[in-house]
Amino acid sequence: QVQLVESGGGLVQAGGSLRLSCAPSGLTFGNYAMGWFRQAPGKEREFVAGISSSGTTTSHSDSVKGRFTISKDNAKNTMSLQMNSLKPEDTAVYYCAADPQYVKVKTGTSKYWGQGTQVTVSS
Repeated sequence: QVQLVESGGGLVQAGGSLRLSCAPSGLTFGNYAMGWFRQAPGKEREFVAGISSSGTTTSHSDSVKGRFTISKDNAKNTMSLQMNSLKPEDTAVYYCAADPQYVKVKTGTSKYWGQGTQVTVSS
């Protein structure tokens, strides 16, 4: 049974930083592309960042580019999202996603999803 467990969410002031982590189990980590999505109240889920199975290719949405960085450590079986210069509009539930195909991660059609972790940025 595959599980994706997110951690690292919380409350932070604008301009602060948080680091989200996703720890998968039940899958061969190095064979999976992964990504982060977020959903704010009343809004649709949106792509935040994605990373290929090898970790060599990444993509970040325009809204977070230059502030957030996705990374993947195949040796430690962890994937992270470093979030700097946080803004109140970054407030959302953040979801980890995994799929063997990078394109499916980027398009939000991943096979596996985590339960989400809340990030709240106060002004």
